Amino acid sequence: MNKRKEKLRRQQSPRETGTMTGELHMARSGVGFLVDPDTGEATWIARDDLSTALAGDTVTIKLKTPGGSRGGKSFRRAVRPVKEKDGPEGRVIRIVERAPRAIVGTVASTGRFVRVQPLSPTYRQEFLVPSANGAREGDRVVMRFVRWDNPRLAPEGEITDVIGPADDPSLDTISVMKQYDLPEAFPEAVIEEAERVGALPRTEGRASSVPSGRLDLRRKFIFTCDPETARDYDDALSLETDKAGNRVLGVHIADVSHYVSPGGALDREAYRRSTSVYLVDKVVPMLPEQLSNGACSLVPNEDRLAFSAFLTFNDKGECISRRFAKSVIRSKARFAYEQVLDLLRAEGGVKGAPSAVSSIPAPKLKPRERKTILAIHALAQQLRRNRFAAGALDMEVPEAEIKIDKNGMMTGVEVREYDESHQMVEECMVAANEAVATELWTRGVKILARLHEPPDIDRLDELRANLAKLGISCGDLSVQKNLARFLKKIKGSALEGVLSVMVLRSMKRALYSAKAIGHFGLAKKFYAHFTSPIRRYPDLVLHRQLASWIAGKGGRIDIGWLNTAALHCSEREQNADDAERALDEIKKYRFMQEVLEKRPRTVFDAVVSRCTRYGVFVDLPALALGGMVHVSKLASAYVRWNDFDETLEGGGKTWRTGTKMKVRVAAVDFDRRILDFIPAGKQ
Repeated sequence: MNKRKEKLRRQQSPRETGTMTGELHMARSGVGFLVDPDTGEATWIARDDLSTALAGDTVTIKLKTPGGSRGGKSFRRAVRPVKEKDGPEGRVIRIVERAPRAIVGTVASTGRFVRVQPLSPTYRQEFLVPSANGAREGDRVVMRFVRWDNPRLAPEGEITDVIGPADDPSLDTISVMKQYDLPEAFPEAVIEEAERVGALPRTEGRASSVPSGRLDLRRKFIFTCDPETARDYDDALSLETDKAGNRVLGVHIADVSHYVSPGGALDREAYRRSTSVYLVDKVVPMLPEQLSNGACSLVPNEDRLAFSAFLTFNDKGECISRRFAKSVIRSKARFAYEQVLDLLRAEGGVKGAPSAVSSIPAPKLKPRERKTILAIHALAQQLRRNRFAAGALDMEVPEAEIKIDKNGMMTGVEVREYDESHQMVEECMVAANEAVATELWTRGVKILARLHEPPDIDRLDELRANLAKLGISCGDLSVQKNLARFLKKIKGSALEGVLSVMVLRSMKRALYSAKAIGHFGLAKKFYAHFTSPIRRYPDLVLHRQLASWIAGKGGRIDIGWLNTAALHCSEREQNADDAERALDEIKKYRFMQEVLEKRPRTVFDAVVSRCTRYGVFVDLPALALGGMVHVSKLASAYVRWNDFDETLEGGGKTWRTGTKMKVRVAAVDFDRRILDFIPAGKQ
């Protein structure tokens, strides 16, 4: 743990001191918030109380509300809350440490005063720099923070790098990578080690050539199922029946730990990155391609080292035994999700006629192999039903993939349903993750658990109150099964999208922890990440611990290191999510600017997500994007605000949460990421 984080960890409780010290986070409205290290809840700082503090700075605030931050929003739920609420407040009294930051922005003016507008909308100030350093007006640049001593004056910076014209969409990705400090290349020492350790074992089909202590599974029917565009395959499946007639599910995961040794150059870089980042047009991998797309990838018809979990299920879908072993596998088939879905439809396992189209050749299967896939599907659906019966939350939403052209310009969004083929793989992975976590945690081995805590009662009370305003009765949502039943009830309804977002905002964010375990959303008492060691560092750590445990060496890792790693991996995961969302947003706002300039009559389907006295906020489901229709644009007649049920009425119409509309884009504020819409019939 670095000195800065160690200092924050040792701070006294805000309730004891009346102050709080921590990292400043910013909402887009310009309001800041700090997180109570004990409760995970936020204390707000109004814009006028921020002084010269910027996002990421370590600050000390004086609490305005007695008793600390009770009642604030949970930071674990999201990196920045969607809207502020009444509650504890504070004001910045000292900037303890400025965050080391690279600020990406656009040169707004040159000449006597060079001004730079930050790319991130959480910065509410332009920066002054002494020199353009070769940049021209309209260029996107990287800037180093210099100073900010007077809140009445602009902060100062220094341009360190020129990226290129801000209106060039092909430069968006590199801009976001620099803004979020994503690595652009692997160090030479890492590449050298990857090339050295990536030499594959030469098994040549002989059992005697299998490395000592590994099971030879190369003759088994084992297959992978991934997105059509996937380049690395880190999990594979098999299914057999034991002598008692029970189903034995095999989940075979790439044995990355065989290649990445603790403390080496590969390991240090993998820890630093902690996760692969999936940007709209680029993957920033955790491991070099010599491993991620090479030696570790479970490609078909190639011998690969794996870590296998064998889970035995009875006819009720209950896991009655589990065992784990290092293995050698040889995948017999590589499927795209669409191909598995077609197979399930063709065999009657799923309703609907085969219709999927894939650019990769469909594997040729024997009848028993087709039956195996159908049996895995049936098991997965049984596991899925059991999860939901236990109170798991069905929060799955279709995946919206941005499509871009060769110049980096967004052309549209392709929505991919979360169908039975995805569910088949996901349920098997969840089962394996649960099995490994249960095996180690119940035997006293502390691990990097995947922790998802139950929502705070006050957040659920707020959710229930908001639902009541919509005329929806949902019972006591603090009872997990009630919440699960509510989500099931709204599935497929006109309000599903809006209500699902409301529920999601009441949840805490999942993170890594060595202190606690359990996953509220999945309804699992024990849960950890095991199935994706190519792209997640916590999975690699769990592989090492499980290997140590089954070898009789205890599996234990220093708890101090685990706590530090849990915090680091959680932060890097959050940073990756932020970067992915930021680039998606940039692409969408460019798209909307183009629509406004070239196709202003384009009509979008929208649904009201929130009503206020000054207008309605709307979501565009097809673009996963939102904006506002001002009250003055809703109707020609006077529009009245009803405070009791939070609706707007005028011109014979009523607008409330869930109301469907057709809108056109009226204004795009790229810098502040604000969209204004007007009803489609308005001029």
